[in-house]
Parts: sequence; C-alpha cells; structure tokens
Amino acid sequence: MALEDLPIPAEGILLAHFVVAADVARSAAFYSDVLGGTVVREADPAMVRLANSWVIIAVGGGPTEDKPDVILETPPDPHRTSAFLNIRVADIQAVYDEWTARGARFLTRPKDRGREIRCYLRDPDGHLIEVGQTVEKPRRGGR
Repeated sequence: MALEDLPIPAEGILLAHFVVAADVARSAAFYSDVLGGTVVREADPAMVRLANSWVIIAVGGGPTEDKPDVILETPPDPHRTSAFLNIRVADIQAVYDEWTARGARFLTRPKDRGREIRCYLRDPDGHLIEVGQTVEKPRRGGR
C-alpha cells in the first residue's frame, strides 16, 4: 500500500466518510465491488478509495477518552437517519444500471426532482447513500 493511497492530506483538509459495520470485510466488498472503489486497507480500520474520496469502515464500540459519551453502532432504525453519504455522478442512469447489475438494491429508480435527478440505496449495514445528478447548469461568475 502506497502512502498516496491513504486519506492523508498533503495540505489543508481532506474529507472522508466513516461508517460503522457489523462485518467490515462485507462492507468493504460492497464499497469496492458494487460501488467501484478500491480497498487500500483491509482492516483496523478498512479504507476504500471511492472516486476522489475515502470510506473508512470499522466495527462499532463504546466510549473512548476522546469521545467519552459516544457509542459507535450501525443504524438502529433504517427508516431514520441524521446523515448520509452523498455521491454526485455525471450520468445517474448509467450508474444506477451498473450498480444494480453488481448487486445494489436501490430504494427507488432515479427520480427527477427538477434541479437534480436522484435515488437512494443502503450499504449492507443500512447506511443511507444518495446518488444524484445535477441537471441545472451552473451560472457563470459564481452567482
């Protein structure tokens, strides 16, 4: 494993998504085999490079000295969430078809929402993932 394969910023900040998994190997396989990422570390924690970001996968656990009142666990209720992974794509229908063929189970087909087309799926532990394609053209000049 090369150092550039790990989520270590050369400067500034780097954003990675952390998920708690009941079975780390199963989740790493989902993010690599189904979503097309590359496993760059297999465990403790597992890390999957996905496009221009990383998904870090570990088992849950109790409080630690740096998070004394926090317990990490898989989602207890798949019908409620307070955060989710948002993946932006250039061609949502192509991604939907490809990932479905690889075993992804989407909640619905892509839906046109006006400014974007989007759909959702879950990883093996129930973490919600949004897949969206922006259809509104960006304005020039930053406005």
